[in-house]
Amino acid sequence: MSEQNPNTDRQPVQDLRSAIALLESIAGEFVSTDVEVDPEAELSGVYRYVGAGGTCQRPTRKGPAMMFNTIKGFPGVRVVTGLMSTRERVGHLLNCAPERLGFLLKESVANAIAPVVVGKEKAVCQEVVHLASDPAFDLRTLLPAPTNTEEDAGPYFTMGLCYASDPETKQSDITIHRLCIQSRDELSMWLTPGRHIDAFREKAERLGQALPISISIGVDPAIEIAACFEPPTTPLGFNELSIAGALRGKAVELVNCLTIDERAIAHAEIVIEGELLPNVRVREDQNTHTGKAMPEFPGYTGEAKAALPVIKVKAVTYRKHPILQTTLGPSGEHVSMAGIPTEASILDMIERAMPGRVLNVHAHTSGGGKLLAVLQCKKASPVDEGRQRQAALLAFAAFSELKHVILVDEDVDIFDTDDILWAMQTRYQGDVDTVFIPGVRCHPLDPSQVPEYSPSISQQGVSCKTIFDCTVPFHLKAHFVRSKFKKVDVRKFLPDFK
Repeated sequence: MSEQNPNTDRQPVQDLRSAIALLESIAGEFVSTDVEVDPEAELSGVYRYVGAGGTCQRPTRKGPAMMFNTIKGFPGVRVVTGLMSTRERVGHLLNCAPERLGFLLKESVANAIAPVVVGKEKAVCQEVVHLASDPAFDLRTLLPAPTNTEEDAGPYFTMGLCYASDPETKQSDITIHRLCIQSRDELSMWLTPGRHIDAFREKAERLGQALPISISIGVDPAIEIAACFEPPTTPLGFNELSIAGALRGKAVELVNCLTIDERAIAHAEIVIEGELLPNVRVREDQNTHTGKAMPEFPGYTGEAKAALPVIKVKAVTYRKHPILQTTLGPSGEHVSMAGIPTEASILDMIERAMPGRVLNVHAHTSGGGKLLAVLQCKKASPVDEGRQRQAALLAFAAFSELKHVILVDEDVDIFDTDDILWAMQTRYQGDVDTVFIPGVRCHPLDPSQVPEYSPSISQQGVSCKTIFDCTVPFHLKAHFVRSKFKKVDVRKFLPDFK
């Protein structure tokens, strides 16, 4: 099993509030403010400085999660952000050493525990009910969905766990998508091509049916990370909630929705119930005409889409005194949620094909957890030469949106960017250690993946995947031994050193 954190006295995390309580008990991991904040651009502007990290515009930094207790125009609702914006914080939340998180998730996929449905008496998410049929109902004044920047298409729910089922097989899937408020009871939904819920939507549309969908906001972080697994690790029909069940050793509890034939996460802070309408599309920025959507994980603001599917909201339910959870699109939180499942997927595929050759994987912050992976490889004999490049090819197969792979030796710390770049400067020659794989589908949010950028790109989302082999050739390993320093007990000189 994965190495666990040594804290055995910790309270178990089972929902958002217990996760916050845990972080509040750890110095430097959580802060809050009672000063009123405007959800329109100001809230995200504040957190960019406090602790967003990731690919956000500098200056930014890795810092604590933050609670905003007073939201302008929304009395009684709090907003929290950055719960998983550092790898170390995810380690606390999952009770695992940060460098072993990929292994923990890999094991959880193999030991999945299916979710269960509970009665309404256990569904704290339904303590307060607002029906869209009420003339006074209005999403825009009910929930403080933030805008990340002043040019966003509109207010966005960025941490909504979208749950829907195949209209024929009833197999279910959960994932996170950007949801923009378009009217009092409508949301636009952008689905990256290939997502399972989009397949469900397309099937329902062919049948002329609306697709019931629930959106759970503010849940156990284990669910948010589990929801970010993708094929082939979690093929169509694999319910990612079962991975969260394994992470906690207990089935995730679902509850039947009140207005649609679907389920939601019973302990969620907020649930939006609705239906994806067949053959209805809306321009994402129809209310603002900015031409922009919102900041995405590569650090750029995405373009507003011309025609997105529409969710017709039927109801909003929530806990008393709810907490709306949000994230900055390019923050370190995206790296944690997308990157750690990516690491697990790569580790699983390589270990099955080439046991013992790859020691660890890091989905690097600079790629938003998606575009760059660093593989720590071990060459034990001459016949291992070349296997490191085979591992890189397997990594591309394990996660199709991966763009670049950097290969390093076992003496390089893959979680230290300086060490990775040191290996590139001293163990890499561009003409012999670079492998190009042009014309491969990658991720459409990378702005360089357009025909205007390179004549080799036929359409948006196609890329040249590249391997940077920064490993020492096996026959030269004796010439690349790092300087060895004497091992000492630093605490003899600095008793509080950690």
